[in-house]
Amino acid sequence: MKQQINYLGQNGYFGAYGGRFVPEILIPAVDELNQAFQEILQDGEFFKQYYDLLMDFSGRPTPLTYAAGLSEYFGKAKIFIKREDLNHSGAHKVNNVLGQGLLMKKLGKTRVIAETGAGQHGVATAIMAAKMGFKATIYMGAEDAERQYANVFWMKQLGAEVVPVTSGTATLKDAINEALRDWAGNFDNTHYALGTACGPRPFPEMVTYFQSVISKEMKKQLKELCGKYPDRIYSCLGGGSNAMGAFVEFLQEPEVELIAVEAGGKGEASGKHASRIAYDKAKAGVSQGYKTLFLQDEDGQMLDTWSISAGLDYVGVSPILAHLADTGRVRVEAATDAEVIDAFQLIISKEGLIPALESTHAFAGLFREIADTKPDDIVVVNMSGRGDKDIFNIGEALQDEGWKTFVKERGKRYAD
Repeated sequence: MKQQINYLGQNGYFGAYGGRFVPEILIPAVDELNQAFQEILQDGEFFKQYYDLLMDFSGRPTPLTYAAGLSEYFGKAKIFIKREDLNHSGAHKVNNVLGQGLLMKKLGKTRVIAETGAGQHGVATAIMAAKMGFKATIYMGAEDAERQYANVFWMKQLGAEVVPVTSGTATLKDAINEALRDWAGNFDNTHYALGTACGPRPFPEMVTYFQSVISKEMKKQLKELCGKYPDRIYSCLGGGSNAMGAFVEFLQEPEVELIAVEAGGKGEASGKHASRIAYDKAKAGVSQGYKTLFLQDEDGQMLDTWSISAGLDYVGVSPILAHLADTGRVRVEAATDAEVIDAFQLIISKEGLIPALESTHAFAGLFREIADTKPDDIVVVNMSGRGDKDIFNIGEALQDEGWKTFVKERGKRYAD
C-alpha cells in the first residue's frame, strides 16, 4: 500500500519556508536520508512493520477518551482527549523515534544522536536505542536538564550518554546546534533523530509522517464514537510534531478548525515567552538548517525564550505550521504560564488526568474559547504527554507547602 501524504508542500518547501540550509559536509547525509524516506513512502510493508511495532511495543492505538467531567463543567461542546500520554515513554515522541529507528536499520547506522527540551524525546530515543541495539548520545540544554532531571535520570539508566549544553541560553535551540555539529563529524555511522517537525529536508515531512498515526487513529475513532469529524482540534505548539500529528489527516477537511497553542510564558508585554506566531513577534530567517519564523532581534540574533514548559520554549517553529498559519488553515493562539496552571488544576480535578505542561497549553486554549462552542459541537484536545515529569515545576508554581517541605528535607538528607 502506497502512503498518500499532503503537507501542502513541494520538494521540501512549504510556501516561503522549509528547504535545507546545511554545511556542504552534511549534504551527503541529508541526501541519503531523503532518498531512504522517499523509498519508505512507497513501501507499504515498511509502514506495516512500523505500525506493528507501535502496537506491540508502545501500546497503540491510544484511546480517544470522552472528558465527561470537563464537558459537564462547561456545559458547552463535548470534549474528547487523544491519549498520547498512554504511549510507552509517556508521550507522542516515541511514534517518531521508532520509525526513525527502523529507518536507521535500513541505512545501516549504529549510533543515534538526538536533542531534547523537556526530555521526552530524549527518553524516547534512549528507549529506541536500547531496544534496537544502538549507541545513543542525547544533547540537552543545561537549563532544561536541571528542570527535567527525572528524564535525564531515565535516559542514563537506559544506557544513553546525556550531554548538558551550556552555550547560549542552555535550552533546546542550543542542544540542536550541538547535535548538528556532532552529526557533521560522524554521519558515516550516526543518524540524527531530530525530535520535531523542524530542521532541513526531509525532517519536517518525515517527523510529520511518523506522527500522522495520531490523526489517522483519531479519524477512525471519531467516526465510531461520534459519526462525524470534530468541529475543532486543539494541540500545543513548540516545534510542531504533536500539532502536525494531530492535524495532518484533517488538513483537507475544511469544516475542522485546527488550533495550535504556543507558550505565552509571562505574557506578551513581558517579553518572556516563546510565542512566534500568536504574538506576531517572529520574522522569517534561516537557522539550524531550515527557513522558518524565528524570534530574533533586528540584527538577526536569536532571542531568549521562556515558558514554564521546557518542551515549548523553542525559538523557531515547524516550516509546515508557519505556512499553514500564513494561509489561515491553522489558527495559532498563546496561553500564559498562569493560564496553564489554572487549566492544569481544572483538568486534574475534573478528569483525574495528569497532563504534561506542554499539553496543558492546548487545554488552556480550549478553555478560554469554549464559551463560543455549542453543546452538539465535538472538540478534541491532543494530550501529547503525561505530567509526571513536571512535578517540580508544578509543585513550585502551586507553592504547595507539603511539596516544599519534602524537597527541603530530601535535600538536607543528601547534603548531610
